Amino acid sequence: MLETIAIRERDYGTPARTSTEVVNLTIDGQPCQVPAGTSVMHAAAQAGINIPKLCATDSLEAFGSCRLCLVQIEGRRGYPASCTTPVEEGMVILTETPKLHDLRRNVMELYISDHPLDCLTCPANGNCELQDMAGVVGLRNVRYGFDGANHLNDAPDESNPYFTYDPSKCIVCSRCVRACDDIQGTFALTVDGMGFNSRIAAGQNDSFLGSDCVSCGACVQACPTSSLMEKTVIMMGQAEHAAITTCAYCGVGCAFKAEMKGQEVVRMVPWKDGKANRGHSCVKGRFAWGYATHQDRILKPMIRASITEPWREVSWDEAIDYAASELKRIQAKYGNNSIGGLTSSRCTNEETYLVQKLVRAAFGTNNVDTCARVCHSPTGYGLKTTMGESAGTQTFDSVMFTDVVIMMGANPSAAHPVFASRLKRRLREGAKLIVIDPRSIELVDAPHIKADYHLPVRPGTNTALLTAMAHVIATEGLIDEAFVAERCEKPAFEQWRDFVSLPENSPEATEHITGVSAKDVREASYLFATQGNGSIYYGLGVTEHSQGSTTVMAIANLAMATGNLGREGVGVNPLRGQNNVQGSCDMGSFPHELPGYRHVSNDAVRSQFEQDWGVSIQSEPGLRIPNMFDAAISGTFKGLYCQGEDIMQSDPDTQHVAQALASMECVIVQDMFLNETAKYAHVFLPGTSFLEKDGTFTNAERRVSRVRKVMEPKAGLGDWEATCALSNAMGYPMHYNHPSEIMDEIARLTPTFSGVSFKKIDEMGGGLQWPCNTEAPDGTPTMHVDEFVRGKGRFMITKYVPSDERSTRKFPLLLTTGRILSQYNVGAQTRRTPNVLWHNEDLLEMHPQDAEDRGIKAGDWVGIQSRSGETVLRADITERVQPGVVYTTFHFPESGANVVTTDSSDWATECPEYKVTAVQARLVTQPSEWQGKWSRFSDIQQKLLAEREPERDAAITQG
Repeated sequence: MLETIAIRERDYGTPARTSTEVVNLTIDGQPCQVPAGTSVMHAAAQAGINIPKLCATDSLEAFGSCRLCLVQIEGRRGYPASCTTPVEEGMVILTETPKLHDLRRNVMELYISDHPLDCLTCPANGNCELQDMAGVVGLRNVRYGFDGANHLNDAPDESNPYFTYDPSKCIVCSRCVRACDDIQGTFALTVDGMGFNSRIAAGQNDSFLGSDCVSCGACVQACPTSSLMEKTVIMMGQAEHAAITTCAYCGVGCAFKAEMKGQEVVRMVPWKDGKANRGHSCVKGRFAWGYATHQDRILKPMIRASITEPWREVSWDEAIDYAASELKRIQAKYGNNSIGGLTSSRCTNEETYLVQKLVRAAFGTNNVDTCARVCHSPTGYGLKTTMGESAGTQTFDSVMFTDVVIMMGANPSAAHPVFASRLKRRLREGAKLIVIDPRSIELVDAPHIKADYHLPVRPGTNTALLTAMAHVIATEGLIDEAFVAERCEKPAFEQWRDFVSLPENSPEATEHITGVSAKDVREASYLFATQGNGSIYYGLGVTEHSQGSTTVMAIANLAMATGNLGREGVGVNPLRGQNNVQGSCDMGSFPHELPGYRHVSNDAVRSQFEQDWGVSIQSEPGLRIPNMFDAAISGTFKGLYCQGEDIMQSDPDTQHVAQALASMECVIVQDMFLNETAKYAHVFLPGTSFLEKDGTFTNAERRVSRVRKVMEPKAGLGDWEATCALSNAMGYPMHYNHPSEIMDEIARLTPTFSGVSFKKIDEMGGGLQWPCNTEAPDGTPTMHVDEFVRGKGRFMITKYVPSDERSTRKFPLLLTTGRILSQYNVGAQTRRTPNVLWHNEDLLEMHPQDAEDRGIKAGDWVGIQSRSGETVLRADITERVQPGVVYTTFHFPESGANVVTTDSSDWATECPEYKVTAVQARLVTQPSEWQGKWSRFSDIQQKLLAEREPERDAAITQG
């Protein structure tokens, strides 16, 4: 069980080896068997023998600098370092002799001779490897004193908001440098100088904040002293206990140890046994958790009869009763389908499951949707159509076995940094990289890696580019004919091959569409098809297009045609944006699907849920999010329960969203903060952070991991309890004693989850990858191994259809959007942390030529106008974007980024086309006037709401 765990995990000194060859040796008279390649230190640790060490840790390859881990080996001269000495057959080793004791004490004495003796006041006291090793080697005095040159008065670097670097405590073991290089892959740290003058330096700036450091925390975690130390530990002291939980940011799903004092978090440390992150982290998960106790949190339920009135704090009972009475009133007047709900990708599987159950069983409608509608719904449609399952095919570990990677429409260094670090490690080992992206993302040219091809595709033309790549593969004999013949539908394949082979689909014919040179397309296609294991990773730059579903199918086509499915190192891998966007889809959050992606029109499936829930379920799909907005404006959709989503900021065409919310008679928002959507709400229910939740998240590799409550819900109720209370008030009873009972119900009703339980996850340690059932009791790391979920893979025709959003004389630029490392999604969490030091506003990236043509310089205010609206952003002049393309993020509500995005959407799923918006940009000579546009827009909406309130009051009276 992993409810609690030791604060200090065992460290074996060097990484484990996986060789099938076994080596026999003897350590301190104890026979041992270990895999070939294992170090003497690791072998000893496995045998329960701990050799003293300082520079060694099992998260890094051996370095051999501290000379504390010396051993004696029979028949070998000298005293080799056990960390750098591999085992050999028949080796006889001694780890404890009088001579070794003397050598180790002398080494430790030298370290301590230039180290402060302030252990009692040191923040690492009680959790310091240097302190431990001084005790282990029996150091009792230091003969050398502190006379002469020393580093005791070196000034600390306090520049980073999350940790301090104190050079006076540094022993120059280089663990931090190696962690930055080998684990993170940023290469921001170095050892500057030689001998006595050597010290750790953060680049040429000599400041962590001013350097290339990305604050992932790997250096802090690697440090064996207090030289690199979290400021929270310095302030609060060492933790008392720890529990394993799962990060609530991106879809990587990193496992963390929440180190606690009572119910206060001291620090979050990436868990070494976390299968998704392998002991690594990024700045958000490692440090940006302070929002959970931020003063902006709303901790009392609130209601108001009109959104022009101030909020009134009430009890949970009054808020729930008021919300339920309003929803019932609306349904009595307008019908069952006049209300609906939105689930959250930030909530647990159990909470999401309950919301869709609330809508279907208590509301009596299928009007439920989720934020996956506006991000990865094309993934579900495209992968389900071609391969039979709406999810990625691999583990994150799989990338370490790939030979060539296509990274398309994703910037993992910013949005999925822990996965990016692992990918970069594989690229440094020799794997090839093809980047398909309008921007020159970090992976195109990063420290020690460089993409073999960057195909800067014109926004909106992904399908044309992939079809051109398929043309090369089909016409140059690069198809894996054996794989296709065995695993795929023959008629569909032949139709696809004939289609992609048409001359109009060649790289030369499509060059004017995609903007990518035919030569590069041909060479990149050949590289992918011929260099061994080929894997494809993609993000929202694929799905958030009018042809998002088509492009996902084109990706699947490429993988099937080249036989890159069903084993390690290959596959089709969507990089999910939010922590539980995969889980929110799995749990039946779409209006046409019950949990497990089973259509509501399937009588047998529906009957199963009806029997278990004791109610009838509609057989027709409900409204999608865009349909809800349209129906609200037309007057037929009047009530919304929105849990953990800020649709006012995150959804496109903000003015349309505002008009829809203003047209509703009861909007219920459940969140931690009064977000933009809450401005239009009549009921506000306080939400909980991940630190207050019990449940599970499902990451991008289908891994179902435990989320463990380390503090009680600050508002009194958990999100799942609030949903149950609302359901009970609506007249449909929901009673659970613990979220584990909700998962038991999910498993009972969902075939792919039938083997999942909290107990099973705890037994497995690092989570379970669905499908997990009788056929796969321990989960399914790799999908489609012997056959596709749908049986035979189905190739799909991917005809390029130009987006309605294209550059014109009026709107000559194409705006595309994305994320940045330090911020997350709509910024509700990260904006309430010191992460704003790195990014405190959304900027507009412009190519120097486009900026020069408009007289715009870096830092100038730029007015952005589309057919939907206009806003203003500061300019960032950069060659990361190509001419004719501008780019911004959407983390700050005041930027109004989605004021200009339009109603253009994917043909199959209505996923918005965030990545292609035709705009005009011009220098703003009167910034104050333009800066007022967004606030004036809000004023207009408030006026509209005030005008509608009499109508609403009349409706309530008549009701």
